[in-house]
Amino acid sequence: MEKREKAVSSIANIYKLDGRVPLSKAIPFGLQHILAMFVANLTPIMMIGSASSVGQEQMTILLQNAMFMAGIATLIQLYPIGKVGAKLPIVMGVSFTFVTILSYVGAQYGYGAVVGAVIVGGIFEGLLGLLAKYWRKIITPVVSGVVVTTIGYSLLTVGVRSFGGGYTENFGSLQNIMVGTITLVACLLFNILAKSFWKQLSVLFGLFVGYVVSLCLGMVDLSGILSNGIIAFPTILPVTPEFNINAIISVCIIFMVSAAETIGDTSAVVAKGLDREITEREISGSLACDGFSSSITGIFGCPPVTSFSQNVGLVAMTKVVNRFTIMTGAMFMILAGFVPPIGAFFSSIPESVLGGCTLMMFGTIVVSGIEMLARAGFTQRNIIIIALSLAIGIGFTSVTEAEIWAIFPKMIQDIFSGNCVAVVFVVSIILNLVLPKNMEIEKLAEVA
Repeated sequence: MEKREKAVSSIANIYKLDGRVPLSKAIPFGLQHILAMFVANLTPIMMIGSASSVGQEQMTILLQNAMFMAGIATLIQLYPIGKVGAKLPIVMGVSFTFVTILSYVGAQYGYGAVVGAVIVGGIFEGLLGLLAKYWRKIITPVVSGVVVTTIGYSLLTVGVRSFGGGYTENFGSLQNIMVGTITLVACLLFNILAKSFWKQLSVLFGLFVGYVVSLCLGMVDLSGILSNGIIAFPTILPVTPEFNINAIISVCIIFMVSAAETIGDTSAVVAKGLDREITEREISGSLACDGFSSSITGIFGCPPVTSFSQNVGLVAMTKVVNRFTIMTGAMFMILAGFVPPIGAFFSSIPESVLGGCTLMMFGTIVVSGIEMLARAGFTQRNIIIIALSLAIGIGFTSVTEAEIWAIFPKMIQDIFSGNCVAVVFVVSIILNLVLPKNMEIEKLAEVA
């Protein structure tokens, strides 16, 4: 019996999807996956909340809820409920993809409109996931690549805004720039000098250094750390949802963009971690989990959750794919959701520290998109899709509304005029559908 138990529970199982790993070994590897995304999971809420004028006390509640829901969503991906979940080593967290649009919605209509749009949009993506076999072929690799590239581009200004101190009167002050620079340099040095999987903790290290410097400069307010007690249950509906049609349509479009990203992330996990092709069932389950989990996350007042690209990279590097192992990390996130001081601590982090941590991260998203485009191939057809999508998406949203968008209805203006990701997504889908599939063959025949 003892030999059989040892065979069942083995450290070697960390490289297998199923199988038990000794708890003492599973926990460090599970925590590694969580630490790689812990800061990034909370940063989007702070950015969206800042743009939406959310107070620090309410922000603490939202951060607590986000940790709890990230853990729950990860568990569903690991251990599906019916058709919801991929049964793959996918770690879920609050998505950066929605930062631009939700910051705009929050500033225009208030945070209640953000919550309402996330609830409806999550149901929309969940249904898309269950019906994925009917539409997923239109999200080709070139479409996914150009969308991810644009997401990275759109986040660069968000990172720079945080780097300079956020939406405050002292934006761009010497103090903020200095703290942001020290944080960024700390991230870089740790990434260069650290070995093996420790490199994945460069953001956490930079956060620590930047926070200590900020404390020394008197930039941190710790008065509210214990305001909600030591232990508390996550709060349902901390913000009353408001269902604004313009906000809902805008966010649903970005949910389609997020779906394209999730297909890319899920495919990469299977290809790099399990050395095989992804199945239709896995894609459908992953998207359904993304959507329905996001809808529940909205009920808890938080932005949508999605698969985290950082953890895709970690799987590719370490080959640790064991579901039980990653489940231990998810349980840590859920437990953290019951400890308000953790959320209060992160809500006290100065914007310039977050900017120093995320600037490189956002640039990395641009690079990931370029890598995806390279894998798709720079054929004549793909070059046209990439060039026109970027030119129209970035170009048309870089001019003022009165100059180019004035002829369109107000709803179209609200959805597209300040949202380059939505425009690029729509244009790339249309071009992918209408351009001839055999453009290169026709050109060769013409030359012959």
